[in-house]
Amino acid sequence: MPEWKVFFSDTLTVFNVLLAFYFVAGNGVYTLLMMMSLVSVWLHNRRLAYEGLDLLSESTVTPPVTIVMPAWNEQDAIVDTVRSVLKTQYPRLEVIVVDDGSTDSTLDRLIAAFDLVRVDFIYRPLLPTKPVRAFYRNHQASRLLVVSKERGGKPDALNVGINLCRTPYFCTLDADCVLERDALLRLMRPIVRSRVNTVASGGIVRILNGCTVEDGQVVTVGLPPNAIERFQVVEYLRTFLFGRTGWDLLEGTLIVSGAFAVFHRETVIEAGGFGLDTVSEDMELIVRIHRWAVEHQREIRMSFTPDPVCWSESPASLRMLARQRRRWQLGLCQTLWQNARMLFNRKYGVIGMLSYPFHLYVEALGAVVEFVGYALLPVAFMVNTSLSRLYIPFLVLGLAYATFLSVGSVVLEELTHRRYPSFRDLKTLLLYALLENFGYRQVVLWFRFQGVLRFLAGFHKWEKVVHVGTSSTAQPTTAMKA
Repeated sequence: MPEWKVFFSDTLTVFNVLLAFYFVAGNGVYTLLMMMSLVSVWLHNRRLAYEGLDLLSESTVTPPVTIVMPAWNEQDAIVDTVRSVLKTQYPRLEVIVVDDGSTDSTLDRLIAAFDLVRVDFIYRPLLPTKPVRAFYRNHQASRLLVVSKERGGKPDALNVGINLCRTPYFCTLDADCVLERDALLRLMRPIVRSRVNTVASGGIVRILNGCTVEDGQVVTVGLPPNAIERFQVVEYLRTFLFGRTGWDLLEGTLIVSGAFAVFHRETVIEAGGFGLDTVSEDMELIVRIHRWAVEHQREIRMSFTPDPVCWSESPASLRMLARQRRRWQLGLCQTLWQNARMLFNRKYGVIGMLSYPFHLYVEALGAVVEFVGYALLPVAFMVNTSLSRLYIPFLVLGLAYATFLSVGSVVLEELTHRRYPSFRDLKTLLLYALLENFGYRQVVLWFRFQGVLRFLAGFHKWEKVVHVGTSSTAQPTTAMKA
């Protein structure tokens, strides 16, 4: 055998072992998460059958909540979003909009739409932030406070909102999201019910593309016309229904989507607030709170509600999708690196022994393993040894199992929430679940691989995602996505 064949054969042998470990470990955890998700959704639906939201909505002891909404150059969406938020069904609610040094007319439109006037306000920077310029309020509608500050980025704007918050809990909300009317009640229910201090609560985020929005509410749920957007619908179903629901039952939650999530204010302040040195501030905060709780001997819980509570617009082009996925992967790598002491550390329990290793080896390094795997595929054909022939079945099995998970998530959605009621939509989702791993997955993998390379190169720039708007928002907006 030629020397080059021997070299590549040995390389494939080593990589076969690595690929086998990745396949068994990764898909083993995915299988566990899938089973946990089925149990969690079943228990949740049983609970809903005899425990509605009316008691929580009408109770005088329901904790007050402040919605903190950072906004930067959101002139086309901000007014409708604030109007929608003010109609949220919740007994005691305040809203703080933090204009993060917008260069468009975001602030002017808020002032005009809500008849705001400049007011004096005491600002105590418990968390250090960029300087605050001014406060605006309508004395007839005192629930809304608008803050103007110097540009400091989304985490800095969130920290300003936390400093101003007067309630025990605050809720983060992206300025281009649409809420279910009872969304906040659904996120607060596990907090109220829990005997342990629940410091963060999140729920299912759905794709807004293709839906019809009227008066700040989703009135018609539909699939987007663009194939890229449809693949993302399947992705979101799998991620939230199988991934985060399963981790919640295992008490291994490492990610709560900052697009819409509730946090315990005092805990967040003690943990240091949202970090300014990451492009994924929501995940970094969650992981840091886990570490902080163990180091300070605090018993806490993170909650995930398997209910669709928030609708968010997804990228409609490959260019914007690339920006989003590179940033997500970069933020994941940054967070795991900054909290590396948790890896296989028994004092962190499920987080240190299972959740953190999974996110490191499967979600972060898995992008490298899978990308190299595809790159070596031509070599496996050229070498054509008994060991190299094992390499191809591993890839095929991995794709087949990923397809099974995607199809399963669509079926679980149909059996539970049925937010896509038409049979035509169901058939379309099943088709895209079957096709997702043959083209789209590889494109997203390339973007994720780029994110890893940027982390290794020290390139930590925030990439803006430009959206095209929903059926009720025709103008493009630049969103501060979570």
